[in-house]
Formats: sequence, structure tokens, C-alpha cells
Amino acid sequence: MSQDETEQTNNDEEIKPSEKAEEESKTTTIGEMMSEHNEKLQKELTDYKDKYQRTLAEMENMRKRLINEKQDMINFAVENIIADFIQPLDNFENALGFTDQMSDDTKAWAQGFQMILSQFKDILNDNGITTFHSMGKQFDHHKHDAVETEERDDVEPGTITKELTKGYMRHDRVLRHARVVVAKSSKDSSTDEEDKQVNHEDEGETK
Repeated sequence: MSQDETEQTNNDEEIKPSEKAEEESKTTTIGEMMSEHNEKLQKELTDYKDKYQRTLAEMENMRKRLINEKQDMINFAVENIIADFIQPLDNFENALGFTDQMSDDTKAWAQGFQMILSQFKDILNDNGITTFHSMGKQFDHHKHDAVETEERDDVEPGTITKELTKGYMRHDRVLRHARVVVAKSSKDSSTDEEDKQVNHEDEGETK
């Protein structure tokens, strides 16, 4: 081999390591770029998935809210209609309460009306509407309207002593408050009178 050929071979051997390093550097750079790109795509995919799940959750909540609002509107309409029938129904029942004072012919008619009244009550029960009893129970402003009070020392103050009109409920919702008379202690009345007397005397002294 000539001297020129030997020098050329040596030069080729000197160049090859640098080229290899450059290629390795390029490969590493491309790998890092691919890795960064994959991470970016994974992050975007996660973000889109979260947004999709939130959107689904919001749509489900909206669907439930619309169903509840629709049901509330139906319940409100039903309760309003039923509330309009309650008072005539009470009057009907009160009128039939005087059956014993009627003639035999009228009693026969009253029995037929009593059956009709029972059918009305069955319809109310089927729709979850019931009456609640108040006699002997403590006054509850959520369920009762106090029409008047009476002095009673044989029962605790606040006890309902008379039920003038029945109260009605639909499930756990009050449709109509019961109109009642509530007991109060005679001592309370005496105290009120004493307070009025003291106030009257104070006014007289002021004058």
C-alpha cells in the first residue's frame, strides 16, 4: 500500500467517530422531541377527558333539576286543585253529621251521599292526602292556626282543646292548617291583668 493510501485510510478512521457522535446527538434530540410531544398529547388528552366528564356531569345535573322542577310544578298544580275541593268536602261532611236529626226518608238519601263522600275520601287517600288530628296535642304553628285561646288549668298551656276545622297533608307537606282553640293558663291572664293595671297606674302618675 502506498503512503497516500495509508494517509487516506487514517483520515477516514479519524472522521468516523465524530460522525457517529453527531448521529447519536441527532437521535437523542429527536427522541427528546418525541417524548415531549407525547407528554403534550397525553396532557391534552387528559384535559379533554376531564372536560368531557365535567360536561356529562353538568348535563346529568341539569336533567335531574329539570325533572325535579317539572315534578314540583305538577305537585303544586295538584295541591292547588285539591285545596279548592277541601272546603266543599268539609261542608258536605258537616252536613251529613246531622243525619240523626233527619227523617227516615232523608236518612236514606243521606246514606247514599255518605257513600259518595267515602269515595271522595278514597280518591284523596290514593293521592297521598290525609287529615291529621289536633285535639289534645301541642300547638304547632307549622300545622295549626290558633283562632282563639281559652283559660284551662286542667291541661298544659299550648294544648289544643278544640278543632274547628281539620288540617290536611299531602305526604309530608301541609295543604291546609287546622283551625284550633288553644289552652292558656289562668295565671297568665292574671299576670296580664296585673301588667295592664300597673301600666294604667304609671300613665296616671305621668299625667
